[in-house]
Amino acid sequence: MEMKLAQRVVIGYYKTKLRTIGIVSPRMAAEQAFKIFCTPYTKGVHQKQPPIFHKAHVKNWSFEDLQIQGFHWLPEKPNGQKVLVVHGFSSYSYKFEKYVQPLLSAGFEVFLFDAPAHGLSEGKIINALIYKRFLTAIDQQFGQMDAFIAHSLGGLATSLLAEEVQGKRKLVLIAPATETRTAVNGFYRMFKIKEPVQQEFESMIQRIIGKPLDHFSIARVMGNIQLPVLWVHDQQDRICPYADTLPVQKAGHPHIHFYITEGLGHNKIYRDQQVIKKVIGFLTEE
Repeated sequence: MEMKLAQRVVIGYYKTKLRTIGIVSPRMAAEQAFKIFCTPYTKGVHQKQPPIFHKAHVKNWSFEDLQIQGFHWLPEKPNGQKVLVVHGFSSYSYKFEKYVQPLLSAGFEVFLFDAPAHGLSEGKIINALIYKRFLTAIDQQFGQMDAFIAHSLGGLATSLLAEEVQGKRKLVLIAPATETRTAVNGFYRMFKIKEPVQQEFESMIQRIIGKPLDHFSIARVMGNIQLPVLWVHDQQDRICPYADTLPVQKAGHPHIHFYITEGLGHNKIYRDQQVIKKVIGFLTEE
């Protein structure tokens, strides 16, 4: 995907800013870098409301002083199960329209929410921890979810939630952000962040969150949970590299089923009809 001119200009501006601050104070530069890392590239919605959303019950509610917009559908023939669809970084609910009808037809109650700083919800920043707290709040507010379908950063946040939830749940990970370390290293490269600022960046995460950067790893989580997992990933994913999934595949966890695609990349993959069929099949099997 070609980087838009506006994005290049913004990246150029922040590179210079971080370099300048970094000379004076690596710690201040790290704080600024963390803020940039947690800020979605695009805010708001860039498409017309898909027709299926006209039939949704709109759920407006408050999370950590932010107004959140969500959508809820009830099936004609309920199977008694609730599914939460979780979008990724710089994304929003409308992009997952193709899941709603197949899930309803299979008898599921369906929930979709725009995460903080995304879509029609308020907020300026997001990270895996904020997202996990958000998902926990949804689970408490709208009744326990029986299954999650999560893409990209949503996959990491949902995995972190899966470590803490009780009960029999199912988890679908589509092109998940497997290793935060990979995303952070890519960020360092893109913004040409120097070693002293990198060190401050990581010790700041430890300070704020109380966990090292490598804690935010789906590979780590998968060794700690027993939930049935369908993991869908494309070999050409340039955003969340396929290579990061290999240690998990090698570990051969019996509760994880991998479905590997070729040529769908990071975003086409969740809109692919075969993938959607696979997901519904996984959620409906006993």
